[in-house]
Amino acid sequence: MSCNPHVFFTTIKMCVLSAADFDAKYCELGPLGKGGFGTVYAGFRWPEYTPVAIKHMVKAKVLWSEVERNGRVFMIPKEAALMLQASGPAQATGSSIAVSLMDWFELDQEVILVMERPTPVMDLQAYLRWNDYYLPEKVAKIIVKQLIDGAIDMNSKGVFHRDIKLENILIVQLSSGLRVRVIDFGCGSTVAKSYYTYAGTRAFAPPEWFLRGRYKAGPTTVWQIGALLFDLVCEDQNFDTRKFLRGRRRINKSLSYYCQDFLYKCLLYKPRRRATLVELQSHPWLHKV
Repeated sequence: MSCNPHVFFTTIKMCVLSAADFDAKYCELGPLGKGGFGTVYAGFRWPEYTPVAIKHMVKAKVLWSEVERNGRVFMIPKEAALMLQASGPAQATGSSIAVSLMDWFELDQEVILVMERPTPVMDLQAYLRWNDYYLPEKVAKIIVKQLIDGAIDMNSKGVFHRDIKLENILIVQLSSGLRVRVIDFGCGSTVAKSYYTYAGTRAFAPPEWFLRGRYKAGPTTVWQIGALLFDLVCEDQNFDTRKFLRGRRRINKSLSYYCQDFLYKCLLYKPRRRATLVELQSHPWLHKV
């Protein structure tokens, strides 16, 4: 039997194995999206009608991680472990860029993850489409700045998302402005020295993966942030690493000098020459009015 870390590494509860128990606690609505690691549905938690996102995964395909607590070792889904590591306990919902894990269930044939569902919200791909496939620099930099800050925070907690792209970024529209959240840690990993297998969207894979079959967390995250920004501000061009390297995708010369420079520093061919996340954090483009 697996266990349920409702509070990150402080309280471990036995997970519920009954579909009836899940139904008694949550109401599942329509689908929100489908990916390689499962299907996500909208829903809410009884009895307070708290909005949640519910991810169903085939149990046979789930990767598991060990969690040690009070001298005992528990097995929990790797994606759940990464979310807890990145966002903290369920009580900290909304405090991190990573969406929070609220619950998880191990049934006979599937594993269910229950996550916070911010509202009102749309993913960045839908938000871009809603804005005619182009964002002004002043809007794009709000999103990118939060994404960089969040990536640095996740990295400090030992989490490498590995699949930063439009579909995995949520835009929460608040009265105070746009809030960025990161979802889908199915391709994620703990931070390591190097990686020799690729998990994520190949169109956003860094050049070093195609050329040498290995890559590092920091330079890859910088490359993916650059690729995402490219999609936001370079009209009528969908970023693709191999097409970019062949000159079939080009940085838009009508962008401001600082925006072009930011993109250039993210998308340098050699990983050691790319800006670091900390260097991007202080780049003039993010701070110019």
